[in-house]
Amino acid sequence: MKRILVAEDNDSNYMLMTYILKNHYELLRARNGQEALEVAMSEKPDMVLMDIKMPVMDGLEATRLIKAKMPDMVVIALTANAFDSDRKMAMEAGCSDFLSKPVNAEKCLKTIQNYI
Repeated sequence: MKRILVAEDNDSNYMLMTYILKNHYELLRARNGQEALEVAMSEKPDMVLMDIKMPVMDGLEATRLIKAKMPDMVVIALTANAFDSDRKMAMEAGCSDFLSKPVNAEKCLKTIQNYI
């Protein structure tokens, strides 16, 4: 089964992602950007779903560092900020795609399937 790292500091948002993905993928969790970097390096998941606003290290910085070490890693941004400028910053950081919160289950699964 493919493994997805969900980098999400908010428990209710993580529970929603678990509900959407648990029957399709094995899930790993990080609660901040630093943890996301560490888990991505040690566990080598098939994909990272990256919240942008997190404590310790934000998702943009974590994405830059992950992509510097693992250029082929697919990182999809998850954010409540759905402005074009947020999308642009996520793509510049190395994200492959962008999902807005609250996440639509069908769109989320379809986006993931496009990459793995």
